[in-house]
Amino acid sequence: METPFTRLAPLVQDLAQAVHPLLDKPFAFFGHSLGAMVAFELARQLRRQFGVQPARLFISASRAPQTTARHRPIHALPETEFLDELRRLNGTPGELLDNAEFMRFMLPVLRADFALYETHAYAPEPPLDCVIAAFGGSEDQRVSQGELEAWRVQTSASFSLRMLPGDHFYMNAAQPLLLRMLSADLRGDG
Repeated sequence: METPFTRLAPLVQDLAQAVHPLLDKPFAFFGHSLGAMVAFELARQLRRQFGVQPARLFISASRAPQTTARHRPIHALPETEFLDELRRLNGTPGELLDNAEFMRFMLPVLRADFALYETHAYAPEPPLDCVIAAFGGSEDQRVSQGELEAWRVQTSASFSLRMLPGDHFYMNAAQPLLLRMLSADLRGDG
């Protein structure tokens, strides 16, 4: 019932305060799409504010922050057009999109999520010192392999890019494979 964040900076500041007490051991962040941008900016905020960084940053289906968006913003579209775009993304089951009562509750949240991503203005900073591993769907129409590869400049440590079968929400079908890869990376043998 809280008002959703519509700007990334205040969200990241609140998250940094909330998670900082839990970061007394090595930690990693995984973020998919908008979540990748949140994880990245949270890692930078933690570095600025507390001098800590994740050991690994897992980026999934998100263009690098310094790249220019290829798609028009959708967060302020009329409801019908916004729902059409959600259908095209293929991340929300059709039965939920067709449920008017559910969507009345969820539309403000979904619009806020898109506003977070679409209004974010990247500010250059030195690269992170943590490993960045990027993942993407080989058939993703929203995020290209090149946009994922561009994350390489955001780390002074190692970088890897792995493409898995599927679209923007590749991890739904490729979840076992993705989890094996993440586990191997976290163990240090990936």
